[in-house]
Amino acid sequence: MKWILNGLFCVLVLTTTDPVAAAPITFNTALPVAKGGFIFRGQLLRRSFENDPSPANRDLGVDGLVSVLGIGVTPRFAVFAALPYLDKTIRIRVNGERVTRSSAGFGDLKLFGRYTLYQRDARRKTFRLGAFGGIKAPTGNDDKTDGLGRLPIPLQSGTGAWDVFAGFVATYQISDFQIDAQLSARRNGEANRFRAGDNVRADVSFQYRLLPTALSADTRSFLYGVLEITALNQEKHSVAGVSDPNSGGASIYLTPGIQYVTRKYILETALQVPVLQNLHGTALETDYVFTAGFRVNF
Repeated sequence: MKWILNGLFCVLVLTTTDPVAAAPITFNTALPVAKGGFIFRGQLLRRSFENDPSPANRDLGVDGLVSVLGIGVTPRFAVFAALPYLDKTIRIRVNGERVTRSSAGFGDLKLFGRYTLYQRDARRKTFRLGAFGGIKAPTGNDDKTDGLGRLPIPLQSGTGAWDVFAGFVATYQISDFQIDAQLSARRNGEANRFRAGDNVRADVSFQYRLLPTALSADTRSFLYGVLEITALNQEKHSVAGVSDPNSGGASIYLTPGIQYVTRKYILETALQVPVLQNLHGTALETDYVFTAGFRVNF
């Protein structure tokens, strides 16, 4: 199995405090990055699409490695850059024969900032509310070809388009658990006569400390169980200004995971599975998204 996955979706925002705290695996957190501090996140992802309702019998696999760097500019403001390396392969039936098409390379770069709008701290607990926004720049290759001609945009490493996104994120943290919630929207641009559908997304994450069961002055590491839910609604794609009836729709995903947390780094893994996919036409359904990664605080 290929070891690198489409960080697409995923581009997950790395944010944490010093020392490191638990954090969502599939989206942002409102906890700050210390002024002058750096955070680096590496995340391996594997996304599988195998349930194809069309006669083409499509089987799509997307592997990637997503790298994210965060910098604390002020106590309330941080900036981030996220770059995925993508490896996509689709197997499809063409004229009765099974054909494989693929691409690999760096994808589109995301640049964004997050500002803490409100914070309230008390003994062993905190609440933060932040706003974030940014752009996706068309840095990935969008004109790769194979023996059948130019690859379709969803199979390219990049889209060729400029996109914008924004949202709000909130975090409530105490010594035993943490709750994060995010609401975001994304407006996609057009390139190569293709425009991906805009989307709205809502996320909630619950992280519960499993070990140690009691804290002491010598406690230096923690084991958290994580459970997240994501609701995503995406509009239909358009090609040459014409809406694609086999794209877009509403989905809900459940993500159980686990995190090992120390004062300087986090190790984590999770499996995202769909619990509802109400997609249009013959749009490919997601089977699962597997994630494994780390975060380091400098």
